[in-house]
Amino acid sequence: MTVAFSSGKARRAAVALGAVSAGLLVLSACDKPTPLATVTVGSDSVSTEATCYNDGEAVKESEIQGCLNKKAGKTITVAVDDKIRFGVEPEIAEKGWTLFIGGQQAEQEPYHKTYRTIPANAFFSSQTGETSNSAQISIVETSGKKLTGVWQVELKKEQES
Repeated sequence: MTVAFSSGKARRAAVALGAVSAGLLVLSACDKPTPLATVTVGSDSVSTEATCYNDGEAVKESEIQGCLNKKAGKTITVAVDDKIRFGVEPEIAEKGWTLFIGGQQAEQEPYHKTYRTIPANAFFSSQTGETSNSAQISIVETSGKKLTGVWQVELKKEQES
C-alpha cells in the first residue's frame, strides 16, 4: 500500500512539474508587445505597434531606411484645418521622439513629452508648394543619435466636396 501511495504522489508531482514547464515554454514563445503610438483627429483615433522595434535597443543601421519606408498599416482621414494629436507611451517620451514625413526627418530635436498637437496642413504641402492627398508619417523613437523604434501612420486628406 505504501508503494502505491508513493507512486501516485510521484506521478502527481511529475504531472505538476510538466504543467509548469509547459506553461513556461508557452510564455517564453510569446513576443512582448511593443509600446503603442496613437494619432487622434477629432474623435477618431488609431493606435499602432512599432513596425521596427528592438526592445528599446538601436535598430541596425542597415534596416533603418527600410523601416522608414514601410507602408503604414493604419490610416486616419483628416481635413486640412484639423489638428492632429500625436501620443506616445512614457517610455518612448523618456528617450525622445520625432516625426518623419515620407521617410525624411521633419524636425531636428527630439520631443520628450507624451503628447503634442500639430495642424494637419503642415503635412500636406511640400517645400516646392505642391500639395498631396496623403502623407506617410513615421513616429521615431531616438536615443541620442540612435533610432530605436518606428511607428507608421498614413494621413489621408479628406476630399472636399
